Amino acid sequence: MSSLPIDTLKPQFDQWISQHDLVVEAETGSGKSTRLPLWAAEKGRVLVIEPRRIACTSLAQFLAQQAGERVGQSIGYAIKLESHFDDNTSVVFVTPGVALRWYADNQLADFDCIVVDEFHERRWDTDLLVALLKDRAAQRLIVTSATMEGERLARYLGAQRLSASGRQFAVTLRYRAKDAKQLPDSRLLDERVMREVVALADTPGDILVFLPGRKEISQCQSRLSDLSDRVAVPLHASVTDQQREIALKPQSYKKVVLATNVAETSLTIPNISAVIDSGLERRTEQRNGRTTLSLKHISKASAKQRAGRAGRVMQGECVRLYGEFAALSELTPPEMHRESLTEAMLASACCGTALTQLSFLDALPDKTLGQAEQILRAMNAIDSQGLATEHGQRLYPLPIDALYADLVTRMPTRPLQEAMLDLTAVLATPANLYRLSGDEQAQLLLAQQEPFGCDAQLAIGLLRGKEFSAINVDPEVLREARLLAEQMRQAFELPELSVASRYLAEQLGEAIAKLHPELVFVRREKRREAFANGEMEVLLARDSRIKANQEAVLVLDTHSVPGRGVKQTLNLATVTVPLRLSLLEEMNLGEWQQGQVIHQEEQTLVERHLVYAGRQVATRYEPATGELAIEPMVQAVVSEERLPGFAKRRRQEIEHWKLYCGLGFAQADSDISSLTFEKWFAQQLSMLGVNEIEELALFDAEDFAFSGIPEWQYQEFAEQYPFELALGDLNVDVEYQLDKKRVYVVYRDGLRKGDPKRWELPKWQGWRVQYKKASRIVDVR
Repeated sequence: MSSLPIDTLKPQFDQWISQHDLVVEAETGSGKSTRLPLWAAEKGRVLVIEPRRIACTSLAQFLAQQAGERVGQSIGYAIKLESHFDDNTSVVFVTPGVALRWYADNQLADFDCIVVDEFHERRWDTDLLVALLKDRAAQRLIVTSATMEGERLARYLGAQRLSASGRQFAVTLRYRAKDAKQLPDSRLLDERVMREVVALADTPGDILVFLPGRKEISQCQSRLSDLSDRVAVPLHASVTDQQREIALKPQSYKKVVLATNVAETSLTIPNISAVIDSGLERRTEQRNGRTTLSLKHISKASAKQRAGRAGRVMQGECVRLYGEFAALSELTPPEMHRESLTEAMLASACCGTALTQLSFLDALPDKTLGQAEQILRAMNAIDSQGLATEHGQRLYPLPIDALYADLVTRMPTRPLQEAMLDLTAVLATPANLYRLSGDEQAQLLLAQQEPFGCDAQLAIGLLRGKEFSAINVDPEVLREARLLAEQMRQAFELPELSVASRYLAEQLGEAIAKLHPELVFVRREKRREAFANGEMEVLLARDSRIKANQEAVLVLDTHSVPGRGVKQTLNLATVTVPLRLSLLEEMNLGEWQQGQVIHQEEQTLVERHLVYAGRQVATRYEPATGELAIEPMVQAVVSEERLPGFAKRRRQEIEHWKLYCGLGFAQADSDISSLTFEKWFAQQLSMLGVNEIEELALFDAEDFAFSGIPEWQYQEFAEQYPFELALGDLNVDVEYQLDKKRVYVVYRDGLRKGDPKRWELPKWQGWRVQYKKASRIVDVR
């Protein structure tokens, strides 16, 4: 093997590994991902945790090839839907998700040493694994990082720290922005990349371009297709084996590798002499209690990683499409600080430890912990101690989000369970299954083929082999989704995909809504393009087919894009199911609010509105009896249709009591400041059991006594602190500001042009008295 920078650490590694956990700091290109697993294997069986599937497979294949073996002998791997190893394999590369499931089974007892690679990416599953392994302390732990502060990490783990320099060749940095502070920008990205690729025509090796996602990769690949001297090759999590082979191995022609940040770490891409960095990535974040995917600027740490890919085998250069002094953050925030903790909490619970009992490098946010606990308790997935219930244990092994797993396991019928499982397979596949064609004729035909306007039904149909007009399917995404569907059908002992049961889309939507009503959204009345559920608002994504007259939908998946404002974010609904609006009333989803009272010849009716997400979704007219009679009776007394003069007198007594308590003459309830006549009288009616408006005729004012200021004190107090005054030719209202010890005498009506005099007013000793008329305020002297 050729020498690598990390080889200088081998003597110290051998000396410490028997007695200590290790933190290994090494830059990109140092060889840590290939050397450390082999060194650790000299002491026992090794599990290597890589953040991405493509890194697992590529590293295992590379090391097996170096050893002259096939993958699965001494070097193997296991990722979702695929594994190549056996009990004799000494080094196994896995993704964090696989490692967590194995930990839940037997605490990784089959391995002597655990290598956690690229910890600086701070994925939630990697952070959780390290916390669990630290807590149990049963295996030797090696954590590697290219950019993390090694001292802080070593202190957290109680580990020894090793450091190695990285690149063997210098990398020249160039910036392509007129303004040195310009941030990364997605506009005209394909054109700018094309310009830089042409400018790098003389670079001796291949070019690596970092782009935020598959959409941008596709656009750039199309723009670069006319190049005569280079071939554009995609590299992301869902590329085919053939595409990955072309991207990662030397070819007889020059390449432009168009990659997401999967190429930042672990992967060795030979012959790269130049990097073009867009400065952008798609990153998850927590918004309104849900995790969404947003376009973000990378951190300085990621920028350093990307530049490092150009200095592996020769002198290199990195062209950054943003300013040299752009205000990038130092590090990418940990996923546990920007995502829902639902998955992490369930995983930890199934691993035998409550998430709240673990120690993390960065303390977890209390609010997000509370939200996750609320969701999982509502699913009956965890108990009061934060450990997994039988239902939670059943959900966790499924290779899908907890929400979708809960829906699949609780569908009321077998056909609906099959449909939900197939839909989940599509939702769990990272990339889009299809795109809508812009051909209007084709879309009209599609509307006949699938008239419900349901994204979910379309996705399930495509998975089950149906063909639709105006739909451009991604065959690789379809293949991956079908593999996942077949795997889960086996787990649930359901028929194969080829003989899937028929179902009704409307029944599927209603079953999902009843199990998880928080997924129900209603169209805004004024902003018709938007839907809301009371916690968040979404707009329909471009490929969603919800009809213009559809008032209620299920939103099963979202992603976010930057809005016009600096902090504005648009949440787009990508997978929706239409619902009938009447279902919300049947589910009693929302809050019933009382409207106007309608007096008919022999009956009084109350108008009631069901309000959900700020919108009236149903209206009822019910007889004003029982609790429904309370509000009409209060209104009747306030309007003086019944018990004339009573409301004004009691309201004044209540306000005097609040003032009396505020001045410290009595101790009152803490909520006295919110007491109103309406609230008090409604309580009186309820206590007396008055059920119909006509029953008010049986009562007089004395039956509704207010126990406030003692009767023998009230008259004197009311004269000292009146709320109204008649000063001859001037009538005023009086307002008291207790906190400022101030009295406002407010003009109501009268002929007097001058201000009131102090001698005309009560003796408010120690109070500042001011007269208000319109916008004019003056002291009364």
